[in-house]
Amino acid sequence: MNQLLLAPAALAATPATGAASYAWLLVAIPLLSAAILLLLGRRADKWGHWLGVLASSASFVLGATILAQMLGAAPESRVMVQTVYSWIPAGQLSVDFATRMDPLSVTFVILVTFVGTLIHIYSVAYMDRDPDRRRFFAYLNLFVAAMLLLVIADSYVLLFVGWEGVGLASYLLIGFWNHVPEYATAAKKAFVMNRVGDAGLLLAMGAIFAAVGSLDYESVLGADLGVFAATMIGLFLLVAACGKSAQFPLQAWLGDAMAGPTPVSALIHAATMVTAGVYLVVRSGPIYAAAPDAQLAVAIVGAITLIFGAVVGMAKDDMKKVLAASTMSQIGYMMLAAGLGPVGYAIAIFHLFTHGFFKANMFLGAGSVMHGMNDQVNIRRFGGLRKYMKITWITFMMGWLAIMGIPPFAGFFSKDLIIETAFVGEGWRPWVFGLTALIGAGLTAFYMSRMFFMIFHGEKRWTAPPDGPEQHPHESSLLMTVPMMILALGSVVLGFLMNGGFQTFLEPVTGHAEHHAPVIPVIAIQVATVGLAVAGAVVAYLMYVRSRVPMTAPAAGPLVVAARNDLYQDAVNEAVFMRPGMALTQTLGATDDYVVDGIAEGTAFGLRDIGTWVSKAQNGFVRSYASYVVAGAALAVLAVLFTRM
Repeated sequence: MNQLLLAPAALAATPATGAASYAWLLVAIPLLSAAILLLLGRRADKWGHWLGVLASSASFVLGATILAQMLGAAPESRVMVQTVYSWIPAGQLSVDFATRMDPLSVTFVILVTFVGTLIHIYSVAYMDRDPDRRRFFAYLNLFVAAMLLLVIADSYVLLFVGWEGVGLASYLLIGFWNHVPEYATAAKKAFVMNRVGDAGLLLAMGAIFAAVGSLDYESVLGADLGVFAATMIGLFLLVAACGKSAQFPLQAWLGDAMAGPTPVSALIHAATMVTAGVYLVVRSGPIYAAAPDAQLAVAIVGAITLIFGAVVGMAKDDMKKVLAASTMSQIGYMMLAAGLGPVGYAIAIFHLFTHGFFKANMFLGAGSVMHGMNDQVNIRRFGGLRKYMKITWITFMMGWLAIMGIPPFAGFFSKDLIIETAFVGEGWRPWVFGLTALIGAGLTAFYMSRMFFMIFHGEKRWTAPPDGPEQHPHESSLLMTVPMMILALGSVVLGFLMNGGFQTFLEPVTGHAEHHAPVIPVIAIQVATVGLAVAGAVVAYLMYVRSRVPMTAPAAGPLVVAARNDLYQDAVNEAVFMRPGMALTQTLGATDDYVVDGIAEGTAFGLRDIGTWVSKAQNGFVRSYASYVVAGAALAVLAVLFTRM
């Protein structure tokens, strides 16, 4: 049997003990903090941000304690379930509010709480002058609570609650500055497009319950699903993952979501929420193992998206939108790995974890640049900032080298493994998936180098009156730079520290998969990957450091214009979905107005007119009534005579 399609070995869960039995506090602490900050209102303005930091830090400490407990246990005892209470006892459907702590969930807990806490600390300084900083931290805490619920839930129903919670928190944070109409529109766009994915998750849960009669992981993931049921469920789950993780064709919202404050982009659109789709696919691994076609669809979506995001990123001049396109592309790598089956599950999560560090690092670096450049985001109006923002430059460089996959930085170990694994298999798949991943590595190196060089190197292209405010770039405060330095350190060492042992750590969830040799020697893949990365950086250096950079985007060919316009994804959505939907709605409205209402109202008006005509005979004159009697009698006589003829 093809080793890519082997189902992960399921380990029976054991009752949670020790710190794991208090896993529900991971959610309760930040949720309580959010409630306090929202209910107290302006009375908490002076200290509310520190309460938010404390809540996120407390969840991290508890998560780290659970991780330590898990590392001290035998592998077969690392899946721990704690039932808090019976939540939905409804006939055949019985759902407990239960937490599941296993290597997969605790990995996400550490990522969400550690990176989240650093972003909370960064936000204290970044949002210092915002009068609604307390509300911002309430929303951050709400998001952290929802994301933690999503990853520690022991059933698809409880996962769905967290899934909807992060969608709500994302909407609130993207539209935090909703007094700007464009930002409010961006928040609504993200919210609506995510609802499409949510419909997929609801359909998946309905199909699961119809096939299994339960929605808890133990029952569902251990069930013997037929190929048809597993395929339908897998495809519905893929729709959900595409919506939440901004994968093709539901990726259009992510670039606009950069309207939110930059810490939001670092937390939600780099390290946490957009990775929820990858979590969903990996958590549902046994379903995909029973549905090869659905699993192949996951890999295809990932391959398309990683190229799509890279092409868009190559043409963008807004540095946050470059990072957004990069996030879309890197999650495409993770989805591609998850679509390769159990052999790719652990590698997908490995890259997800390292990516959370180096991408959050770069988003915070972008925020630091904005902080020192009057909120400017156009990379064509930067240049030469390394002399004025040395810490930001160095920390951003660590993330840049990591995402390019330069050894020994984190991305080299995690992304390179995905590329190697993509070359494993039989027939056309290793060549298509492997070459796609390899090409994506080269494109990633080019557009990330383009952004890095245009911001920190080359000549100064800063705005000056009357084109814009006078720029006086400066380094950010320690509250902002220290989190960046910690994340930069992770960008350097995490890959080396986690390689090998992390895959083994995840085996209680992902199962043990035999790693077969790729169709190309591993050393050749590694040389090609690093070579393409270096080549992409060199080309970017020649184009954007050695050559003059125009301050406005020059005229370009059709492909570049298309990439600047997100490959016309909004136009496609409008043409394929919005306009036909509007036409259908207008048709249904007209049918309701002129057909349904016409029949009902026509009947009513006709009866009314008949009644009006008949009522004229009731005029109150005796002579009229006598004439009616005479006429009636005459008609009766005529009828009798007619019947006797």
